[in-house]
Amino acid sequence: MMSGHSRPRSVGLLAGAALLLATAACGSGTAETNASGKPDVVAAFYPLQWLSEQVGGQDAQVTVLTAPGVEPHDLELGVQQVSRLRKAALTVYIKGVQPAVDEAVTEDKSFDAATAVTTIPAGEHAGESEAEHEAHEHEVSYDPHLWLDPSRLAIVATKLGERLAEADPAHAQGYRDRAAATATTLGTLDQEFSKGLSACATKTMVTAHEAFGYLADRYKLKQIGITLDPETEPTPARLSEVAKLAKAEQVTTIFTEALVSPKVAEVLASEVGAKTAVLDPLESKPSGDYLSAMRENLQTLRTALRCTA
Repeated sequence: MMSGHSRPRSVGLLAGAALLLATAACGSGTAETNASGKPDVVAAFYPLQWLSEQVGGQDAQVTVLTAPGVEPHDLELGVQQVSRLRKAALTVYIKGVQPAVDEAVTEDKSFDAATAVTTIPAGEHAGESEAEHEAHEHEVSYDPHLWLDPSRLAIVATKLGERLAEADPAHAQGYRDRAAATATTLGTLDQEFSKGLSACATKTMVTAHEAFGYLADRYKLKQIGITLDPETEPTPARLSEVAKLAKAEQVTTIFTEALVSPKVAEVLASEVGAKTAVLDPLESKPSGDYLSAMRENLQTLRTALRCTA
């Protein structure tokens, strides 16, 4: 995913038509419940699904809009998805990740996780072409990948607990208790990262795209993204620039991603005499869960950055 950048999608007409149908289907706008009477919580993509499940627990029914293995930016909403989103007790999303979701949510029944934390600016390449610049003008000014910083996600968990308590007062204490427990778990993960990345031979990581700004910000690393987003082909000038930076920083590993072709990273790695390794931006469901995938990322980083603590 991109640091505040998601490619424009042809979703306007589809989303607009779906919204009209969904509005009619909603009737009074009463929150949708499942067969057990639980409030329906819709998460935009995987990290928010995991968080919603942790905080919602047995009191909420959590569904996700983005299927496993699908790049979140590629999401286009059909009529049924928009209808469910509009009728849900709460939709959990991050503005700037998925334009289709941004268009479809209603303010009173949605929670934008980016509003709960201090964001960092979106990445910007000095060599960005005019076409790329125009394509990015519609996007948010901040980097939306906040879930890659456990300390920020802990803050989101607490706020989500409050929003669910408001949506479902009968189970308010349960939401708040689980939010507090989730925040504690994320705090432990944050401590693991802080300790594990405290003593490394290099602090520079070269990534397929600029998804790891929050992780770099939290743990005092330096991110060099080959591209701003996973759908943009780097220019020859950008590849040359990254190669020079990688050599100067004595980078030994170029990071690729599960949902993005590794070819460009492999070419760059060959040029600078480095190897490649997968660093998961957790935009789609991993083989385990958020916690296990983040711990795998930590071990990958420790090996690549030659950390000793």
